[in-house]
Amino acid sequence: MSEVDENPLTSLQDDVLDELGDDRVGEIAGLLGTDEAGARQMVGTTVAALSGEAEAVATPHDAPLTGVATVGGFATGGLMAGVLAEEAASVAQAVAGRTGLPPDAVSRVVAMVIPAELAVLTKRAAGK
Repeated sequence: MSEVDENPLTSLQDDVLDELGDDRVGEIAGLLGTDEAGARQMVGTTVAALSGEAEAVATPHDAPLTGVATVGGFATGGLMAGVLAEEAASVAQAVAGRTGLPPDAVSRVVAMVIPAELAVLTKRAAGK
């Protein structure tokens, strides 16, 4: 029997991309003036920044989604959304600095990715 050594961050990025769907990925590509591959890369960078897994994306504060699925769960989803809204600006600034993309466009992408990542983490916490 062989074990699969799957990178959890890659898996999270893939799950968030699935949650967003092709239409939203296309919308992100349009916002950024790039193709689908560029949009997928941007989502990956944003997921990494939100999760605290991106060594290259230095966020000014602790990554807002670090440990969310294991500490406290999502019983207070509205509260979590409010906390993430406050952190979104610093995450967007870090991602924009890393990618060189306009901060306004990156902020809009971060605002699209946060609910998708929360949905994925909620499903994972529920064991789905």
